[in-house]
Order: sequence, then structure tokens, then C-alpha cells
Amino acid sequence: MITIKSQRELDLMKRAGEVVMRVHLRMRELVVPGVTTFELNRVAAEIIRQAGAIPSFLGFPCSMGGIDFPGVICTSCNEEVIHGLPGSRVLQEGDILSVDVGTILNGWHGDAARTYPVGRISGEAARLLSVTEESFNSGMEAAVPGNRIRDVSAAVQRRVEENGFSIVRDFVGHGIGTEMHEEPQIPNYVGRERGPRLAEGMTLAIEPMVNAGIWKVNVLSDKWTVVTADGALSAHHENTIAVTARGPVILTQIW
Repeated sequence: MITIKSQRELDLMKRAGEVVMRVHLRMRELVVPGVTTFELNRVAAEIIRQAGAIPSFLGFPCSMGGIDFPGVICTSCNEEVIHGLPGSRVLQEGDILSVDVGTILNGWHGDAARTYPVGRISGEAARLLSVTEESFNSGMEAAVPGNRIRDVSAAVQRRVEENGFSIVRDFVGHGIGTEMHEEPQIPNYVGRERGPRLAEGMTLAIEPMVNAGIWKVNVLSDKWTVVTADGALSAHHENTIAVTARGPVILTQIW
């Protein structure tokens, strides 16, 4: 069932989104050559704790029967698409790192992801990051009352493919609210279903996952980390947004 949020509820989601973005602002400073993903996870946990929030991802059950998610954030490097586990990995000059952050504050979720350059990166990697963010913006612009989920999907896919990249199809965006994953699902590509019609008060996590090579992916033996099937780079850009009469509003930002 798709839930429609009141203005009060949207305000509560904004507060959860602020915590998410405090983490991202710090990640943007800390993602440099020589740092470990464990250290990034430690800092994120401290920021979330100090805000009085709860990390959404920590302890999340594995759909493939593996361990519950052991980190506060997902850290996915280079060919890793999503759900990378924080640990001893030391970031190197030229890497790209996707960081996904989720928080719960007063019972409401915020969720956003960014892909960061580690030092100086290649021109093609920089273009991948730029197009991934642009594809999110294109999808968001289509998230207006009266449109359908398919319109959001088409806008994302068009921007990705016209730039020569591919969109991941095995994982999708989602509704969000008092649960991290709510209806509706939001594919980043056009399928057979048109999807529900968008209405004022719907809240969505739109999250293109864009590969430099083919769209196919694999899951590693840890049963969490998703990687590109051909070893090509991948980038991820996500925000929690609200559908409003005035147009889409990003809830994961500093207000």
C-alpha cells in the first residue's frame, strides 16, 4: 500500500533527511586517499548517534540468507554497485566510492547516496559521476502529480543511455516513510508496467545505479556486495523526495 504523508509527516522526514546529509557533508571531506571504509563507518555512526537518530542499515536482514548488515553505511568502491561492507579497505588515488546513508529519527526514515571521487580520477569516471547525478535530477523532475512511475523510470533511463552508460535493472528505488522500503517500487528503466499514478504527499527514494559497461551485476560471496558483471565502474546517486503540488522537493538536504 502506498502511504500519503501529511505536511507534519513530511517535516519529520525532513529532519531525518538532515541527519543523512550531515553524514554526507562529512563523507565529502573524509573520502581521500589513505582512509579506510571502517573509519568512514565509525564517523558516520558518531554523527548519527549525536543527532539522536538510529542507523537504518545496521542489522538489516540479508535477503540471501547471509549475516545481518554489519555497517552503518554502505561503502561500494569502483566496480561495486551497492551494499558494499565497510571494513579494512584503504581508498586509493583514482578510486570512486559510493556511500549510502540511511537514518531513522522519530520513527521516520531518510535515505540518500552519493558517489565520491578519491583524489584525482579519470575523465571517464568523472563523466560517470556527473551523468549519474543528472539522471537522478531527470527522474526527480518527472515526479509530479499526475505522472506515473514509468515517467520517472523513462527519464532516468533516457539520460543514462544517451550518454553511453547502462542502468542497473536488478535493483530499484522505492517508497519510503515509517519503513525504509515501502511501495511503490521505482525501476530506473522502462518495463512493461506503467506503475501507479503519482499523487501529492507520496515520498520516494529515487536512486539510479549506473554502470560504465553492461547493466548486468553479480552478488559476491558475502551475500551483500553487488558488483558489475564485467568489472566496469559503477556510480550511485539517491535522494528521498516528496511529490508536491509545487513540484518535487528533496527531503535529504540541510534546511
